[in-house]
Amino acid sequence: MSVDSRRWRATDPEVPRTSPHVCAPTSWQRAVAAALRAQDAEAERAARDRVHTAKVALGERGTQWGDQEETERRARWSEGLATLDEGTDGG
Repeated sequence: MSVDSRRWRATDPEVPRTSPHVCAPTSWQRAVAAALRAQDAEAERAARDRVHTAKVALGERGTQWGDQEETERRARWSEGLATLDEGTDGG
């Protein structure tokens, strides 16, 4: 997808929509903004790390999901989402 001549990647359509993390990057992006307002560098880094992990797991960053085999795509989101489950709830 392209917006204002900037390319944006969509979430891998094969990621199960039942995953609680499909919409999570938005709440973690709000956490980044809150940390910036509070000038809390540690909280900002943690929130940015979670946003990045979620976006890679969802196929929005890293190897393009269209270039991966189905098993690679499943492994990407399973591992990434499991990593997020090991942390806090992100909200």
